[in-house]
Amino acid sequence: MALLDIFRLRREVSMMCHSSAAILQQAWPFVGQYLEKLLVETIAPAIRASNTHLQTLSFTKVNLGEKAMKVVGVKAHTEHDKRQVLLDLYISYAGDVEINVEIKKYFCKAGVKGIQLHGKLRVILEPLIGDVPLVGAITMFFIRRPKLDINWTGLTNMLDIPGLNAMSDTMIMDAIASYLVLPNRLTIPLVADLHVAQLRSPLPRGVVRIHLLEAEELTAKDTVIKGIVDGKSDPYAVLRVGTQTFTSHTVDSNLNPQWREMFEVIVHEVPGQELEVEVFDKDQNQDDFLGRVKMDLDVVHKARVLDEWLKLKDVTSGSVHLRLEWLSLLSSADRLSEVIQRNRNMTCKTGEPPSAAILSVYLDRAQDLPRKKGNKDPSPMVQLSVQDTTKESRICYLTSDPVWEDAFTFYIQDPRKQELDIHVKDDDRALSLGSLSIPLTRLLASPDLSMDQWFQLDNSGRIYINAVLRVLYLNEDASLTSPVSPHPPSPGAGLAPGEVGGAPIPEPTRPQQTTPDSDFASEGVLRIHLVEASNLIAMDNFIGGMVKGKSDPYVKIRVAGVTFRSHTIKENLNPYWNELYEIILTQLPGQEIQFELFDKDLDQDDFLGRFKLNLQDIISPQFTDEWYTLNDAKSGRVHLVMEWLPMVSESARLNQILQYQAQQQYQNKAVPSAAVLFVYLERAHGLPLKKNGKEPKVGVEISLRAMSYKTKVCERSTSPRWDEAFHFLVRDPKEELLIVKLSHSWGQAMGTVVLPLREVLSEQGLVLDRWLSLDGALPESQILLRATLKMLNTQLAVCPSGVSSDATGKGSEDRDHVIHRRDTEPNLRHRSPLSQLRRGDDGGDVRSRLKPIEILPLSICVSSLRGGQSPGQVKLQIGYSTHENRLFITVLSCRGLPACGSAKDSSDPYVSFILLPDKNRTTKRKTITKKRDLNPEFNERFDFDFTLEECMQRRLDLTVKNSVSFMSRERELIGKLQLDLDQVDLENGDTQWYDLVEETN
Repeated sequence: MALLDIFRLRREVSMMCHSSAAILQQAWPFVGQYLEKLLVETIAPAIRASNTHLQTLSFTKVNLGEKAMKVVGVKAHTEHDKRQVLLDLYISYAGDVEINVEIKKYFCKAGVKGIQLHGKLRVILEPLIGDVPLVGAITMFFIRRPKLDINWTGLTNMLDIPGLNAMSDTMIMDAIASYLVLPNRLTIPLVADLHVAQLRSPLPRGVVRIHLLEAEELTAKDTVIKGIVDGKSDPYAVLRVGTQTFTSHTVDSNLNPQWREMFEVIVHEVPGQELEVEVFDKDQNQDDFLGRVKMDLDVVHKARVLDEWLKLKDVTSGSVHLRLEWLSLLSSADRLSEVIQRNRNMTCKTGEPPSAAILSVYLDRAQDLPRKKGNKDPSPMVQLSVQDTTKESRICYLTSDPVWEDAFTFYIQDPRKQELDIHVKDDDRALSLGSLSIPLTRLLASPDLSMDQWFQLDNSGRIYINAVLRVLYLNEDASLTSPVSPHPPSPGAGLAPGEVGGAPIPEPTRPQQTTPDSDFASEGVLRIHLVEASNLIAMDNFIGGMVKGKSDPYVKIRVAGVTFRSHTIKENLNPYWNELYEIILTQLPGQEIQFELFDKDLDQDDFLGRFKLNLQDIISPQFTDEWYTLNDAKSGRVHLVMEWLPMVSESARLNQILQYQAQQQYQNKAVPSAAVLFVYLERAHGLPLKKNGKEPKVGVEISLRAMSYKTKVCERSTSPRWDEAFHFLVRDPKEELLIVKLSHSWGQAMGTVVLPLREVLSEQGLVLDRWLSLDGALPESQILLRATLKMLNTQLAVCPSGVSSDATGKGSEDRDHVIHRRDTEPNLRHRSPLSQLRRGDDGGDVRSRLKPIEILPLSICVSSLRGGQSPGQVKLQIGYSTHENRLFITVLSCRGLPACGSAKDSSDPYVSFILLPDKNRTTKRKTITKKRDLNPEFNERFDFDFTLEECMQRRLDLTVKNSVSFMSRERELIGKLQLDLDQVDLENGDTQWYDLVEETN
C-alpha cells in the first residue's frame, strides 16, 4: 500500500505540474501585459527616485516572448494550519524576454534579451471560506532569493553612467527581493471586505536566537614560503536567514576560533526558511572560502533548543558549533519580568542585549495631512523609531491622504521603558507633517498586547496603525538535542560548564508534556437527525405519464467535503427516515450544509429538490427542530433536528449521556456519540534500530474502532517527531480503546500502545499528557502524546424519572446487542426527542415521562424452527476507510451455532459471502474452516476498492456453512444473513452481532 500511495502521489503531482504548465502557457500573454504595467507604472518611478543619474530612465519595450514559465514540481504542506492551503511551486524560466531601457540624459540605450530564473515560490491560499471562490486571497513569495541570470545588451553603455558602475544581476535581484522575497509578499484578495493587512504582513512564526560559539579544524589559507609551510587563517562567519544577514568579528591566525556571539533572526515561514552559515578567511584583497552549512529552521521549531557541531560542506575539513533557541511569541505579559531577568544574566561579545519582545507595526494610511507652501500636495513618508533603530516607509507622491501598507518589526529589550516614535515627513525629510509617540506600556495594558486604531498627529491629520507586541519566551522544558553532532557540545574555553557566552544552558532533559498549537481540540460536533419529508414530487409515472406513481426518495447531505447518504424509501411521497449523522467540524466563516433529495431509478436518479443551511445558524442557537422547504422543486419539505453539541471537560454527565444514548434507535443503526477524543502525537524516544542496524523511518497509525489515521513518516531517527493532531467520535469512553502502532515505513513494527479511554476519564480535566511505554519494543522506548476527552453535553440527555444509573454505567447484560432488521415502516412514527420536549400533551415538561427502551439480545426473543434451537449469530465489523477509499468487512466470530457434524455435538464452520449485485462473483470471499467449534473465532478482514456511493448500492449475502465432503450426507448450510450496506453506519464503522436465519424455499 505504501508503494501504491507513492505512485499515486507522484502521478497526482505530475498531473498538477502538467496542468499548471498548460495554464501558464495560455495565460502568458496576459502576464506580459501585467508585467509591462508593473514596470512602467511602479518599478520605473522607483528606479528614477533611487538615483539622481536615473531620473530620465524609461522602459521603451517590454516583451515577455513566447516561452512561458514552467512549474517543474509542486509540494503541498498538509501537516500545518488546516485553515489554509500551502503549496511550494518549483519554477523554472528560461525565456526569450526582451526589455529595452533608455536614459535620455546620457543618450544611453540598453536592455535585456533573455532571462533565466529558477527558485521555489510559496503560494498560500487563505482564508478558506465556505463559498465560491472557496479562497479569500492568494499570497505568494520566494522564501529564498531565486537564482537569476540575465543576458544584458548594451551593458557597457550603462556602466559609463556615473553611479552605475556597480550595475549587475545582484542589483536587479535586490529590486525583485523588495517585492517578492520574504519578508515581502504579494497578496491578491479575491473577495471583498477582507482584512488584507493580516495577510500581507502576518505576525512572524517565532524568533531564533543564534549563538555562534566556535569552530575547529578549519582549512589553513594563509601559507608562507610560497605554500611550502602551512600557516593559519583569519576566520569570520556570515549568517543569513532570508534577507537578514549578520557578520561576526574576525579571529586572527586561528584554525579553532572562539566567537561567542549572539544574533536574533525573525522567522516568517516554517518549514522553508533556512539558516545559512558561511565561514571565510579575511584577506586584504579577496577573502577565501572556508566552508558553509545550511539548516531548515523547522528543525529548531520542533526541537526548541539545539546545541550542535555541524560539519562544514564544500571543504575538506572543519566544523562549526552553534546553539539555536526557538523563542515563542506570547500574547500575554505574564512572563515578561521572568524573560527580562533571564536576559540580564546573559552576556555575549556582540554587546547587544538579548530581546525580551518584538514589536510589529503595520503602517496603513494617513488622512488630512497639512499641505506644503503654495497649497501644494506633499509627498509623505514615515520614519518609525524605537530607541536607536529607525526605519522608513516608502514615499507616496503628491497626496494628503497617503496609503503606505508597509510593515516593520523592532526588537525590544524592555517594553516597560521604551516607546515608538513616529514622524511623518515630506520626501525631502526636512518638512514635518506630523508626529506621534506611543509608550509601549500602552500596548502592555491593551488586550492581546495589540492596538489597531487611528492616532491623532500633533500637527494635523491622523494616521492608522496596527501595533502588536509579543513577548519572546524560551521554553525551559524544551529538550536539548543534538541529532547530527559529530561530537558533544563543548562549554568552550574560559567559560564555566553550563554557560554559553555567560547564559545558562537548560539541562538536556526530555520535555515531560506536549506543546500542541493553541487551536488544538477547538473543533465542534454537528449532529444531524434526518427525520422525514412530506409532499414530495411523484417521478415514477406509468402509461406515458397518464397515471401518477410515487417516488423512491433518498437524501444526500454534504458538509465540509463529507457526504452522507440516507437509505432509499420505496414508493413513498412522505418518507420517514429516522437517521442520525455526526461530523467533527472546524468553524470557518461561510460554511454551509447542503441537502439534496433524489428519486432512486435503475438508470439515472431524478432530482427532487435541494436547500442549504448556514452552519452559523445552527451554532448560534445550538438546537434547531424545523421543517425546511425544498428549492428548485414544485413541492416538498424536509424535517430536520440539528444540534451543535457543546463540550465539557468533566465526566459528571457521562452516565446520563450514555443512558440517553441507549434509548435512541435509528434506521441507519447509528449510535449517538458520547464524547470526542482529541489526540496530539508529538514525539517518540529510544526506539529500536532496524534489523540491519540502521535507524528507522517511523510512522504512526492511530485507530479507534473502525476509524484510523496515519502520520507522516519521519526521516531516519530513533527519536522521531511528528507534531500531528487527530480526533475521533467516541460512543462509550468506558469501553473503547485507542491503539497507537509505530512501524518503519509501515512495515517492521516498532512498538504499540493500547490506551483504554477509561484511563483518560480518571485524569484531571480529562487530559492525559505524558510519556507512555511501548509494548513490543525496547524497555526505554516511549511515545509522548496528549489525549483529551470532551463530553458531548447534549441538552436532550435528560435522565428519565425512576431510572437509576450506577457508577459503572452497566445498563444491560449484553452490550453487543443484536441488530433487528425490519423491512416494513413503523405504523406509529415517533417524534424527535427535541419535539417531545417541546410538545407535551398537557403543555408541561414531558421529560419526567420519558422511559428507557429495553433492548434484549435476540437469543432471548427468537427460537428456531428446529426444536427451539437458533441457527446462531455472526459478529461482523463493517466500515469504510475514507483515507484509503476502501470498504472493509471483518468476520470476527460466531456463537451458538448448531451441531451439524457426524458426532452430533460439533460442526466444522466457515463463513462465505458475496456483495450483490455481482455478475462475475469477483467479490466472493471465504474464511478458513474452524474444526469442531460451535463458537469459532475467525478475525479475518476483507477489503474492497469501492467508492462510498458504490458501497451504498451493495447487499451483503452471507452464509455460515459446515465443511463437508462431497459425498457426505451431513447438512452443509448452518445459517444465512442478508444486509443492505446502506443500513450500516459505514463511515464510523459498525461492530454488531447479527442473527442468522435458516434458508427458506
